[in-house]
Amino acid sequence: MTAGVPVTDLLIGGMTCAACVARVEKKLNRVDGVSATVNLATGLARIAHPPEVSTDVLISTVERAGYTAELPPPPERAPQTETDDERDVDRDRLLVTAFLAVPVLVLSMVPALQFDYWQWLCFTLATPVVIWSSQPFHARALAGLRHATATMDTLVSLGVAASYLWSVYALYFGGAGEPGMRMPFSWLPSAEGGAAHLYLEAAVGVPLFVLTGRYLEARAKHGTGSALRALAELGAKDVEVKGNDGRGTRIPVSALRTGQEFMVRPGEKVATDGVVTEGSSALDLSLVTGESTPVEVGPGFPVVGAAVNSGGLLVVRATAVGADTQLARITKLVTDAQAGKARIQRLADSVAGVFVPAIVTVAACVLGFWLGAGAEAESAVTAAVAVLVVACPCALGLATPTAFLAATGRGAQLGVLIKDPGALERLRRVDTAVFDKTGTLTTGRMTLVGTAVTPEGPDVATVLRLAGAVEYGSEHPIGRAVVAAARQGTGGGALPEVTDFRAVHGEGVHGRVAGQQVSVRSPRAGVPLPDALHGALLRAERAAHTAVVVELDSAPVALLAVGDTLRPSSGAAVTKLKRLGIEPILVTGDGPAAAQAVARELSITAVHAGVTPQGKSELVAALRAEGRRVAVIGDGVNDAAALAAADLGIAMGSGTDAAIGAADITLVREDMAAVVAAVLLTRRTLTTIRANLVWAFGYNAVTVPLAATGWLNPMFAALAMSASSVLVVGNSLRLRADRAAAGPRTRTLGHGLGSGRPATGSWKGSDDLSLR
Repeated sequence: MTAGVPVTDLLIGGMTCAACVARVEKKLNRVDGVSATVNLATGLARIAHPPEVSTDVLISTVERAGYTAELPPPPERAPQTETDDERDVDRDRLLVTAFLAVPVLVLSMVPALQFDYWQWLCFTLATPVVIWSSQPFHARALAGLRHATATMDTLVSLGVAASYLWSVYALYFGGAGEPGMRMPFSWLPSAEGGAAHLYLEAAVGVPLFVLTGRYLEARAKHGTGSALRALAELGAKDVEVKGNDGRGTRIPVSALRTGQEFMVRPGEKVATDGVVTEGSSALDLSLVTGESTPVEVGPGFPVVGAAVNSGGLLVVRATAVGADTQLARITKLVTDAQAGKARIQRLADSVAGVFVPAIVTVAACVLGFWLGAGAEAESAVTAAVAVLVVACPCALGLATPTAFLAATGRGAQLGVLIKDPGALERLRRVDTAVFDKTGTLTTGRMTLVGTAVTPEGPDVATVLRLAGAVEYGSEHPIGRAVVAAARQGTGGGALPEVTDFRAVHGEGVHGRVAGQQVSVRSPRAGVPLPDALHGALLRAERAAHTAVVVELDSAPVALLAVGDTLRPSSGAAVTKLKRLGIEPILVTGDGPAAAQAVARELSITAVHAGVTPQGKSELVAALRAEGRRVAVIGDGVNDAAALAAADLGIAMGSGTDAAIGAADITLVREDMAAVVAAVLLTRRTLTTIRANLVWAFGYNAVTVPLAATGWLNPMFAALAMSASSVLVVGNSLRLRADRAAAGPRTRTLGHGLGSGRPATGSWKGSDDLSLR
């Protein structure tokens, strides 16, 4: 689709196979300026069109092709009601058909059960099956005929009509209606008995098996879209808004506005994205991000809609509502991905577009060949009907989209949002992963990573409590990291009061706490530190961390190291990517010391430090010029150009809108394990697609010649045709439960979207600084 051009989605009704998809796309693309992509699995057409081409024009174009079209229902409407009603109608039609068809099949296939006038009972039961049960096939075949097109329904309708009309001829004019007539059954087409042979079992078996196959296929396709429906249903339906008097008033979520404060009681879902203003609790984000570990939140912490409150009462100020929420963006990304079409799918659709006319031609040639060879008319008709019935363009049309439908849904469950199916194809070929450092391999948040205290001074807990009290009034990132660690050490309790607070720019903060003068400041040049603190300072500098000294009554008693910590999953993710044949490269705008420290922790050998945003893009271009397939993983505005220049861009969900907009895949989880999950899911998906296509092409390549040469009974041809589509969809459905992509759960320090708990590390008298 062309950027900047209006895009309209339409729900297309009446499509049954890939030939239908090809016809709808062909009609729409003939309209000047229109580019359309139609997905058989979802029934959705995505149409880029000039502003002067109205929606009414697009709908009328689809209707002239012989199908129905309408705009998708708005999100607030329950989209499943009509589908459920249609499924009930299909089920009822199938049950009635089975009730009428089974006796015909049994009597036709078991000669010992045949009695006088059994053929007339079968004829009576078969007639409503041919007329009423097969009516959808006949109607769509006639509609296609009026529009000079042929689809899967054309083949089914012709097969049923030919079998039934031949049986009518045999009953009334060929002697098959005589009392005492018996008909032997053969697994292969047979002309035994001359013109008296009936094909009522084919006339009822074809619609029975096709209806069964389509019903099972519809249920399976319904399952592939379950993840998207689950996303749409995650959000809360109503919300308790806090009034001026402190009391709550419950209103629909659609009436909530940005800036309003609402209450979230234990067990309730957060109504929309916001920031906590009062209270503290643990939020379960597993429904949104797939993370199983609850996230501790308190005043000032961002929260995401649909998270479940596991603890105390929260008051949240709404920062985004409606389509601007994280959940709405996730749902839109999944919807857009499922509406797309991959290159390999376009190839299958192109083949399917000429498949049905080719099969009709083959059936006509088979009929002529057998008649010309002197075979009985009955045998010639049987072979032609078998060809019509056994051919299956449905399997071709469903092989790719159902796999992508299941994969994008599974990806959403794993916290991997895929913009379009082409991203999966490109990720499969990636051999180089370029990682940004800050906010990607690291948390992007300043955290207390270590403490050192003098032997004669207070313990770590006391130092943190005093330092946190003084830093409580500071807005500096280092101060916030110290306060977070102090509050965590007290279990979220209040910190001591501070008097005589003052902040000196470039130096630190000072104040009096519990009768002691407390200072948290930068190390002073020329002022020596105790040995325990001096060694810790050197280690912090080697690790590219920022060190501050805590003084009590002007005496240094502790050193605190603050830095951007690695995500706990980064090391395992980099190792697994290497095993998958993908080389990791670290690229950052930070200095060499910080870059090398991270690279050592992750065993990354290729490191580029001090790189500008333009330099990142140029590095990606140079790697691609070497013939590499490059994926870039980043989160900031400075990564946007590199993300767009790469073969595949992967953005962190907590990153900037510029990064997410330039990327092909967004990781909702702040977890590098999601990158590995995306790669594994991609490989499983493309393996599934290849298996589907091999089956779809191979099935037709084998069964059509068998039918043409008289080795396939029309009834069993119908059974094989129905089974082929069900097998393709069922194989795709296995991706919904893909365990390999999920991988082992990694307990992370920060979960969710921009929230997390600070980590602390200590080295009281130890020789090394460890990240924990």
